[in-house]
Amino acid sequence: MFDPIPTIRPVRLGVLDVGSNTVHLQVVDAHRGSRPIHTSSYKTELRLTEYVDGSGKITEEGRELLLRTIEESLANVSQLDLDEVLAFATSAIREASNGQEIIAAINQSLDLDLQVLSGEEEAKFTFLAVRRWLGWSSGDLLVLDIGGGSLEIAAGGDEVPELAHSYPVGAGRMTREFLKGDPFSAKSIEGLQGHLANTLGPLVEDFSPFSSYRAVGTSKTFRTLARLTSELLGDGSGMILRKSLESLTKKLIGMTTAERARLPRVSASRAHQLVAGAIVAREIMSELQIASIEICPWALREGIVLRRIDWLDNLN
Repeated sequence: MFDPIPTIRPVRLGVLDVGSNTVHLQVVDAHRGSRPIHTSSYKTELRLTEYVDGSGKITEEGRELLLRTIEESLANVSQLDLDEVLAFATSAIREASNGQEIIAAINQSLDLDLQVLSGEEEAKFTFLAVRRWLGWSSGDLLVLDIGGGSLEIAAGGDEVPELAHSYPVGAGRMTREFLKGDPFSAKSIEGLQGHLANTLGPLVEDFSPFSSYRAVGTSKTFRTLARLTSELLGDGSGMILRKSLESLTKKLIGMTTAERARLPRVSASRAHQLVAGAIVAREIMSELQIASIEICPWALREGIVLRRIDWLDNLN
């Protein structure tokens, strides 16, 4: 007969995400074969990339603010009996010339194991989360995630994608580097579009063979765009349709930051980079001829939890 399926006890994990825009600590209860349950969440808007100097280093002010923010986040969950803290940093730390030095100092000071993910690892973890959420019946997937600093994209038919890449065209980064004025000037919009036309060339070449796959978007930018196409344009599909995104992007470009901040459930902080996020999404859909993108509520953090639970299960 078959051996009994091994089980592991439920675990409570703290998932600490040090991103380009925020430091986000989620507490998750999980065990093998179950859906991870989010029990608590602590988010601080840090905008770490605003503390990068001309040499590519995170300034001393930024370092101190990051350390204090992480320390406060951990203090908020100190009474929750966590089994483990899974701590990771993405593009802002990954690209800073003193990123590894900062990581080492934080780990020593807080007795933490904060690790820097590569862009490819981000894309793979996010792909796993989407696969588990949608299930095997969803078929071949093309998964996209526009973050503050980078775009992650992965494609495949299994839990491990056939191809996974990261591109430095995040919404926050593109806003800082290109968009000027309020509303943004036509010249700066054209500059961003020209930059994307050049930068996304390798993406189009790499992922064109997967353009017919089921396209899925994760995280804040895609969720916001899907909601706005529904609430402002009356598109009730629950997806982002290319024609609807084109109309929405034109509408957003014509607004001031204050006007975008008054849109349904758009924060003042997100309002500034929403235009860049919409333009990046629009260009990807256009270049890959994607007609629609559906939204998955799970993303990078869930992928990391799922992979950790798999690993714990294999120990048994």
